[in-house]
Amino acid sequence: MGSKERAKERREKRMQEISLLRTIPYSDHQRWWSSETIAVVTGANRGIGFEITRQLATHGLTVILTSRDSNVGLEAARVLQEGGLNVVFHQLDVLDHLSRKQFSEWLQQNYGGLDILVNNAGVNFNLGSDNSVEYAQKVITTNYFGTKNMIEAMIPMMKPSTAGARIVSVSSRLGRLNGRRNRIEDVTLREELGNLDSLTEELIDRTVSNFLQQVEDSTWTSGGWPQTFTDYSVSKLAINAYTRLMAKVMLGTFQLRKELILEISPLFQIRESGRDPVTTKALLPTEKV
Repeated sequence: MGSKERAKERREKRMQEISLLRTIPYSDHQRWWSSETIAVVTGANRGIGFEITRQLATHGLTVILTSRDSNVGLEAARVLQEGGLNVVFHQLDVLDHLSRKQFSEWLQQNYGGLDILVNNAGVNFNLGSDNSVEYAQKVITTNYFGTKNMIEAMIPMMKPSTAGARIVSVSSRLGRLNGRRNRIEDVTLREELGNLDSLTEELIDRTVSNFLQQVEDSTWTSGGWPQTFTDYSVSKLAINAYTRLMAKVMLGTFQLRKELILEISPLFQIRESGRDPVTTKALLPTEKV
């Protein structure tokens, strides 16, 4: 069996384990968390982020629901609070330095930090067969740099824990490096982004900058970029690469003080019954991470 076949087998086994965990209620010995476990979810006032917040809170965690818009965030939190869930709202714009600073100070003062960060905030302006790059700058800035900003801001605030501090970045199958129908055509660039030994933050930043420059020059269609939701795909590809890079970097620097677990969660489906992939990864029993 070759290396590709073994890697595929490992991935399939991992997905089977996660699928099983999604259908089986957590047993007491698997519950490493409590009501004092603090989870922060970005972009949580509606949709995916709202459901992730609801599911985490349903499992007994204290969840900080964040939203750029205070009015809609407060209303979303109120709905969950009325359902008996321990959800607290705080305004947060992941792209605004002052907003991140104020949120960090509030979080530290009131909760002493956090245990779980779910990077969910993101945008996509294409629907159906559309593939406009009119808002490419906003998509890349929000989805990639916004996630990157939050990881950098929250890592120093992750609480020491025998279960491991956890960061989950919500991603998409569109961000896969080697997708059959939607991938970067530059083989060398794909290999560089996929090689964890040589992957750097500078390479990831340069990749998205090159894409945005080609968008500005109107040459992006011949640049070999993904052909489906191009700007969104590039942003998610960058998130995936950056999350993998940070997992490697933190493995060497956080070991003695705390274990930091970074996960990429391709989001296929959110269900109201059962666990979605993000919640599953955030709450994986310690022996499974």
